[in-house]
Amino acid sequence: MDFNVKKLASDAGVFFTRAVQFTEEKLGQAEKTELDAHLENLIARADCTKNWTEKIFRQTEILLQPNPIDSTGARIEEFFYEKLDKKIPMRTTNGELLGQYMLDAAKDFGPGTPYGSTLITVGEYQKKLGGAERDFLQTSAINFLTPLRNFLEGDWRTISKEKRLLENRRLDLDVSKARLKKAKLAEAKAAAAPDFQETRPRNYVLSASASALWSEEVDKAEHELRVAQTEFDRQAEVTRLLLEGISSTHVNHLRCLHEFVEAQATYYAQCHKHMQELQKELRRIPNAFTGSPSTSAVLAGPSGLSSSSLPGASPPARPPVSSGHSGLEASTLKIEEVQPPATGTRKAKVLYDYDAADTSELSLLADELITVYTVPGMDPDWLIGERGNQKGKVPVTYLELLS
Repeated sequence: MDFNVKKLASDAGVFFTRAVQFTEEKLGQAEKTELDAHLENLIARADCTKNWTEKIFRQTEILLQPNPIDSTGARIEEFFYEKLDKKIPMRTTNGELLGQYMLDAAKDFGPGTPYGSTLITVGEYQKKLGGAERDFLQTSAINFLTPLRNFLEGDWRTISKEKRLLENRRLDLDVSKARLKKAKLAEAKAAAAPDFQETRPRNYVLSASASALWSEEVDKAEHELRVAQTEFDRQAEVTRLLLEGISSTHVNHLRCLHEFVEAQATYYAQCHKHMQELQKELRRIPNAFTGSPSTSAVLAGPSGLSSSSLPGASPPARPPVSSGHSGLEASTLKIEEVQPPATGTRKAKVLYDYDAADTSELSLLADELITVYTVPGMDPDWLIGERGNQKGKVPVTYLELLS
């Protein structure tokens, strides 16, 4: 118990001495040992790396888990599973949950109804999107978040500990320098006035000369300074080696960044593919929104702008191919023999991309202008479109007729 008390008292004394030295340095009342420029640069670079790594890590967490409550709960759950040395269970994403709700709703509404069958189609693709999101979250967490967290919680803690120890060694060195300076000044005064009793330490024998006593004090201070300088140099070297390892940390984080981008690219490519497939599936499903030209004209209103041309609207379903009238069946229509009427041709703006189903149709690109006209007896859902030397049938619902 006595040993512990002495140790605590000694530690408290060292802490107080360092605190005094640090305060005097801040007030400009004491000299400070400056680190060499290379070490200062390494420390500044390490602090910069730590600060930005922490910000990138936190923001990536928010990106992958936008809801703060869910993010906190997920981290707590991961912490407990790590402590129990168990595998973290697969979480259901919001997309997967939405898809399952749609599939369950379709059962109640009736899978054979237009709404129910569409819910099934959309729900299945929502689950695919959710699965792609789950894979992206897992890949990003393993390849990007985990290395950043390991640096902040592992390597940086070690660097911070050694940096604090270096600062303590520097304070001890400066305290030793100040003590030696005071001892030499007192020795000089004692040499000039050997009988000046106030220059003698209280615990020294009064019969000894003040100069000799202060000479011993100087020797002791010089020994403490050499020890402090050795410890400071050793700690500076250890800290320098750790800080130089920041370069390898940057290389590792660069590789992780590339893997994160690859995971993002894969995820967005999968989402794009699923959405394209979903749109194609929806075009094949008959619905109540594919009306006749007269219905489209009513929806267009006085301005001639149909609801399908609004920003963000999905392409309408492909019009059904009917048998036509007056012998102009779709399968036997000779496009190359169709001649434009003397009057009645109009310009039309293409609203959506359209892929021709056969050689009788004309493929379209969104926002291009084409010339259109009708042929007697032709299905009212279709027009003949011309682009330069190209000619073919085009669906009316994909066009905005211009005056």
